[in-house]
Amino acid sequence: MKLTILLAGLLLVSNVQAHQKSIPSAKDKAKPASFDLLHSRISREGPDLVFQHTVRRKAGHMLPNATGQLAGAEVYAYVWPTSLNSSAVGFAPDQGILSFVLTAHPDFDDTPKYDENGDSIFDNDGGLWHSHWVVLTKDEACGAGALKVVDIPKGAKPVLPATWPGLPILLDSPGYLPDLQSKTVSARVPLKDVGFPDNFNYDGVTAALQVNKNVHSPLLCVTEVFDVGSGDLSLPGRVKP
Repeated sequence: MKLTILLAGLLLVSNVQAHQKSIPSAKDKAKPASFDLLHSRISREGPDLVFQHTVRRKAGHMLPNATGQLAGAEVYAYVWPTSLNSSAVGFAPDQGILSFVLTAHPDFDDTPKYDENGDSIFDNDGGLWHSHWVVLTKDEACGAGALKVVDIPKGAKPVLPATWPGLPILLDSPGYLPDLQSKTVSARVPLKDVGFPDNFNYDGVTAALQVNKNVHSPLLCVTEVFDVGSGDLSLPGRVKP
């Protein structure tokens, strides 16, 4: 009887691990502590998906230097690239790598529907950490092998989420609140908002992006990758029912 219970328990643990595969990452003191990934995961908790990174220390402590203008503005980001289709959150299908991101950028505000700092002004909160969905793709104009947020060509009328903030890129501002602790950064996303996916893969990334100094396409390029959980953006993390 005891053996049967033990085997059942081991099977349960095995199934949980198979269905919730997370991504460990080696400590690297050469990287900024705020962006040195130790662990990345996306887990199901009740009606939500919980996106979480664990870093070496001081999660969210590093912020870009403000320049006072959109042109050339820097963006720091905690990123979860996924295998979810771009249509899961309201973009057209098959547009690129749908990624959940938490970003901070003091030079501009791209969450016009939300007042993150509670001062009744809706366009001055970009320097606070906030959430987005973005669609990423490679563009040699950003550098060899570099990624960008997909641009919207002038005059085009693509399918967009209701909370698209108006910038000419595939960016959504859904308003999910980030939670920053000493070594963790996380956010909860309702499963219903991504269409209750049966399963998908993901990776963990920390990165810097920059707005084009001429404010035209490619508008927002990844300019520095601090860390990649898998090392090669192979999306080894797995979420299943």
